[in-house]
Amino acid sequence: MRLFMKGRRRMRLIAAALVLGAASVGMAGVASAADNDKNLKFALITHAQPGDTFWDLVRKGATDAANNVGAELVYLRGDSPDKQAAKLKNVINQNVDGIALTLAFPDAMRPLLKEALNAGIPVVGVNSGFATWKSMDIPMYVGQDETLAGNAVGKRLNDEGAKKELCVNQQQGAVQLAARCDGIAETFNGNSETLYLEGYDMSKARSRIMAKLMQDPEIDTVVTLGAPFAPVAADAVKMAHSEAKVVTFDLNPRTAKLIKQNKVAWAVDQQPYLQGYEAIDLLWLNKTNGNTLGGGNAVLTGPAFVTQKNIDRVMKYVQRGTR
Repeated sequence: MRLFMKGRRRMRLIAAALVLGAASVGMAGVASAADNDKNLKFALITHAQPGDTFWDLVRKGATDAANNVGAELVYLRGDSPDKQAAKLKNVINQNVDGIALTLAFPDAMRPLLKEALNAGIPVVGVNSGFATWKSMDIPMYVGQDETLAGNAVGKRLNDEGAKKELCVNQQQGAVQLAARCDGIAETFNGNSETLYLEGYDMSKARSRIMAKLMQDPEIDTVVTLGAPFAPVAADAVKMAHSEAKVVTFDLNPRTAKLIKQNKVAWAVDQQPYLQGYEAIDLLWLNKTNGNTLGGGNAVLTGPAFVTQKNIDRVMKYVQRGTR
């Protein structure tokens, strides 16, 4: 009996040792996987124009996501189709572990995206290219349906009694901006007109908007397609002695203050910080766990309206640099 008990005790000790050994191996495996994850390198490539603070928020979101998972982020921008394509080719050659890419110039990106996907590099579309990402075989997209956002603006203008709106487009040829203006025109019951600017020269932008308002005093609403242009449009309205109100897509600290002061009526917020964060987070999940999100549909980050009713709540996040 005593020998039997000793045998049982010995078996329990051996079993415990095996469990501890297996746990040690398992923890070592987890640690090894975690170390490998920390070596991942993701690229975010945008079509950002110089001086557009919108992209600071996208980049900050992507940076925070990369830091949270211990990955490296490479941020590149190309403000023309050729420049952005060159940046994309560069990161493909580096064999990065994943690419988040804006698709404002889809035709220029298409052949290189095929090359990236054939090389096994995960790709997430972000911010622009809502109408084209699926046709490019990209598995996931994070952003706003720009046509839907434009539709929402047109309906809101109807509710506010607007009769003639001027859609101010700062980058002719960018598909997401065209979709915004087209979306407004689809649902707006009044007259819509698009004014094209020459890039981000704010002095010229102010002069062109002012001249248009003086030429056509029936314009009662100016819609800017980027937050940096909202203050410029507000100045132009004042200089033209116009009664037009200013509304805008996107948000930045200066525009948020103007909303609080009722000098800009409201903004359509697509939450750029969230776009950058989720794009990198999705790449990490795909690379480390084989996940895809959306079930073949876009992960939408907007549209949401920021008005005088909710500006106080949103302002603290704007000041923090995440809205």
